[in-house]
Amino acid sequence: MAENDLAQMSPVEFRDFLGEQGIRRFWLAWDEAAATVRASHGVLEPLARLLAADRRDFDRHEGIFAQVAPETGTLQGAFVHRTCRGQAAGGVRFWRYDTVEGWLRDGLRLARGMTQKNALAGLWWGGGKGVMVRETAPDLSAPGVRRKVYEEYGEFITSLRGCYVTAEDVGTSVEDMAAVFSRTRFTTCIPPELGGSGNPSVPTARGVLRGMEAALHHLGMGSLAGKSVALQGLGHVGAPLADFLVERGVARIVGADIDPGLVRAVADRHPGVVEARVVDREDVSILHEEVDVVAPCATGGILNPATIPGIRARIVCGAANNQLEDMDRDDLLLLERGVLYVPDFLVNRMGIVNCADEQYGYVTNDPAIERHLGDDWDNGIYRLTLAILAEAEEKRVPPARVARKLADRRSLETHPVWGHRGIRIIRSLLESGWARPGD
Repeated sequence: MAENDLAQMSPVEFRDFLGEQGIRRFWLAWDEAAATVRASHGVLEPLARLLAADRRDFDRHEGIFAQVAPETGTLQGAFVHRTCRGQAAGGVRFWRYDTVEGWLRDGLRLARGMTQKNALAGLWWGGGKGVMVRETAPDLSAPGVRRKVYEEYGEFITSLRGCYVTAEDVGTSVEDMAAVFSRTRFTTCIPPELGGSGNPSVPTARGVLRGMEAALHHLGMGSLAGKSVALQGLGHVGAPLADFLVERGVARIVGADIDPGLVRAVADRHPGVVEARVVDREDVSILHEEVDVVAPCATGGILNPATIPGIRARIVCGAANNQLEDMDRDDLLLLERGVLYVPDFLVNRMGIVNCADEQYGYVTNDPAIERHLGDDWDNGIYRLTLAILAEAEEKRVPPARVARKLADRRSLETHPVWGHRGIRIIRSLLESGWARPGD
């Protein structure tokens, strides 16, 4: 079977194909000795070859683990990029994908982004991401079905022995995380009543706000007061970000979302300041508003050769992960357009910071949280953003390249206590027959 035959299947077709082959779990993993990607099953070798040949999204990811959930049939994945600094950590996304390749690429990009984000934040965590495919799930409106999907995901995470710690992401709620927590200890962002930190979106919005302030300062444009901002996405992060922007005295906010309820809620809270509209998934016109700052707070890959030429803002700074469709192409396109791009993995760290802090208990007005958002710490969002923007300007390179170089260097530092334990866990999973539990 050719690479494209499997890669271009719909997720439902792929799920059914796995069933026909008797495959409930599978893995794809980087083999350092052979310098290639290995697959758990021979029929999946085409996907291994696809990744091995890829130069954009695959970056020697240590392991990709997947299962067809035994009761709901949901295709569930855990993507582990690099675990030098510690266990891979990142949220679980519940999303729709047209093809298997689209699912794989999103997971790869998201996991790598978490490696960079965690490293820049100074967390002793590696990078990983969970991705569940919405089309393969049963009717979620039926009683108990949604909870069952997340309970099965929790059992899946438990089977991975701690190489990946999951959390909340797009399409997943705090209530969903409670279901995950009922089946695994390798999770964060669980509800406060269960001892967790809950939804991390508000801290994330605060971090993006600090990134905007650093960019404005770098350009000599003053504060946010009186400025205009376009928000793509008014959900978990976009909505509180709008509230914070109003508090800072922003004169005009233009917002867009696919959910009429979210649009109405934000506009009603801030009449006279927020202009919000409902859009379909393909509508990217919000990026081309005549404003000072554009903030992508929806899904990734929206900065590309089709959208960048129309951007009129001086600054792009938002919460969405992997905003650049191609990291080595689109950051340069933005620079050539005179648009200052503040890398997402530099400023949207506070969700994972909040999750990392959760495991050590709680302190009121925790300085371990607040230092990321203040003005004094060199590794805080504001000061680190200023330093990266200054270096990029001096070297005449895109800020994302400076940030990636720093993140990649830090990501190779090993955990001061456990070393590179994550890769040992992964190797033990592969050697123990994890993908063939019935053998």
